[in-house]
Amino acid sequence: MEVFILGTGGMMPLPGRNLTSVLLRREGDLFLFDCGEGTQVSLRQLNLRWKKITTIFISHTHADHVTGLPGILMLSSQVERTEPLTIVGPPKIREYVESSRKVLDMYINYEIVIKEIEEPEKPGVVYEDKDFIVRSVPLNHSRVCVGYIMEEKERPGVFFPDKAKQLGIPCGPLWSSLQNGLPVELEDGQKFEPGDVMGSPRKGRKFSFVTDTAYVEKLSEEVAGSDLFICEGMFDQSLLSSAREKKHMTSEQAATIASRAGGIKRMGLIHYSPRYTERELRNLLKEARRIFPDTFLCRDRMSLHVPYEDELKKKD
Repeated sequence: MEVFILGTGGMMPLPGRNLTSVLLRREGDLFLFDCGEGTQVSLRQLNLRWKKITTIFISHTHADHVTGLPGILMLSSQVERTEPLTIVGPPKIREYVESSRKVLDMYINYEIVIKEIEEPEKPGVVYEDKDFIVRSVPLNHSRVCVGYIMEEKERPGVFFPDKAKQLGIPCGPLWSSLQNGLPVELEDGQKFEPGDVMGSPRKGRKFSFVTDTAYVEKLSEEVAGSDLFICEGMFDQSLLSSAREKKHMTSEQAATIASRAGGIKRMGLIHYSPRYTERELRNLLKEARRIFPDTFLCRDRMSLHVPYEDELKKKD
């Protein structure tokens, strides 16, 4: 799993700082989280094949999170896209997409599937694959807004061929069945379970994306155990009253969520106020690290590898 930071800014794009957008690549498929202005630029600079984007998850319909979407939709018609494109978001995302298509007279030669979250005020599964699920979680913003959590399902344990040989299980289809979690029976009537030749199930990875929200204590429960937590830290603590008024978070509040969650390996701050220069962003990082040391600043076009837990253990 790889995560690419396409944009880190809030409210307005700046030179070198596009509006918020994050791309996740898993097993060759691309998933886009928000689509601010400048998303296409970063995709091009990172040489990412945007026609491989299968699903776009939109947090809310404020302009700085969706203004890159019309361009992505039109561009996808120019790269011989044949697969459907799914767009998931809270109410009004359908209206935004359909009105943009009409007003801009878009030429679209592929299927667009729009899934509006029916009850954005409640946590729930909004996308499911055989290997993972994506849940939305309610946030507290000036417009209906959700965060997203992608969580892989457990993987089968490690297969031990030496054990299978010792038990007299012949190599071939029976090994494959055991690795797929199915019991097998030999010609002499002996029966074996997957647990006889395999280790314990292995934990999948967890990615959480939260932006544009006031501090919500319950978020800690939702993002707990994230291998990578991307969270807005729009202001420093001196602007706490402004953050409350505009329903955003300080970097210190983001760090508090991560600290109380438990099990979070890394948190990347994102969605910075345009008032901060690149140098001044260090203050946000400093405030966050006092509470959650494993914090870093997201930067435009940064790429991040999200390893499995057992990969980390091997390195140790």
